[in-house]
Amino acid sequence: MPRDLPAPAADLSLPALPRMPWALLAAACLGMFAASSSGTTRAPFLIDMARDLDASLPMVANLMAITSVAWGIASLLAGAGSDRWGRRPFLVGGPLALAACMAGLSTSTGFAAAALWSALAGACAGGFTGVLMAEASARTVDRQRGRALGWVMAGQSLTLLVGVPLAAAIGTLVGWRGVNLCVGGLAVLAAAMLFATTLRPVDGPRRAGAPAPSLRAALSPRVLNLLAMGVAERICYGLTAVYFATFLQTTYGLSLGQVALPLALFALGNIGGTVMGGQLADRLRSRMLTFAAAMAASAGAALVLFGWTPGLVETVALGFGYVFLNAIARPSLMAALANVPDEVRGTVLGLNVTSASLGWLGAAALGGWMMAQFGFAGFGPLTAGVALLGTGMAVIGRR
Repeated sequence: MPRDLPAPAADLSLPALPRMPWALLAAACLGMFAASSSGTTRAPFLIDMARDLDASLPMVANLMAITSVAWGIASLLAGAGSDRWGRRPFLVGGPLALAACMAGLSTSTGFAAAALWSALAGACAGGFTGVLMAEASARTVDRQRGRALGWVMAGQSLTLLVGVPLAAAIGTLVGWRGVNLCVGGLAVLAAAMLFATTLRPVDGPRRAGAPAPSLRAALSPRVLNLLAMGVAERICYGLTAVYFATFLQTTYGLSLGQVALPLALFALGNIGGTVMGGQLADRLRSRMLTFAAAMAASAGAALVLFGWTPGLVETVALGFGYVFLNAIARPSLMAALANVPDEVRGTVLGLNVTSASLGWLGAAALGGWMMAQFGFAGFGPLTAGVALLGTGMAVIGRR
């Protein structure tokens, strides 16, 4: 199961690392971007969707929760399936099925149909996002996986930085239904790129007579600890990602348009931290300690971010710093999870996506409760407490 391998010392006798599979990583990044855009790009159109579907705004907003639940369940099943039958059917079929679901969502005339297509779209996205990470891991050696997975995960951050603003701009011309068709087109392009970049297989269906990989074999105590660390990290990220715009609006009286630039800087911090975290995961001696240090630093940043509001510029800078530190932790965690036997890698990384969905739901629930009870003054201690919990699990797991 995963091992926290030491970084090799500089030695001219060591063989050079193989070339990174950049074409595959670009295709995987696009696939992640399309999957994330299938849900996130609804944000600017909630009012329009509520009107067109003859539903209340809270009902339409809950489509995201429906998508998230279906995403998490499907990721677990697809990860296990990819270990049995190979990853390529999921890598190509998943985005194509997602494109069909986005086309179906664009034709919805009522809330029930929209909820059904949203659930199916979430299931299709979950059917290949964890498998994308398993494929990227299989095509790189251990000391490249932090960077490789960092680039794959950057596709999610690009959704906030590029996808949502671009969807809002395109939506002024073609409406929310047309935006869904555009996302479907991106998914088709991702499927084509993944088909082309996986022609040379590195895995396949199980060998005849080989025992079927089991969930119990994948869930070692160390993997369970890593998954729990992932839930803590996603809660910390989600508490800020979901509520940062509301925090700025409440604290400084900003309009929706005025929070666009702060949110773009927030997304840039996430991308920068993810890229930096990938480098550190491959170069530093201990991935667990890298994760622990980043989470501990983000705990302090969260206390300052929500507890000290000297001005808008300073708060936006603190938000950038917080998400940058938080994002550094993720590639180390992912690289540690990927360092498992190939026959259970899809299952483990599928479970990671499932646990991430639980983290997002936990962030939404905890954040809503905290706002009702204490307001944003309670967000700092709450986020810091969860971050320190993740830190402790990393230190204990290393031992």
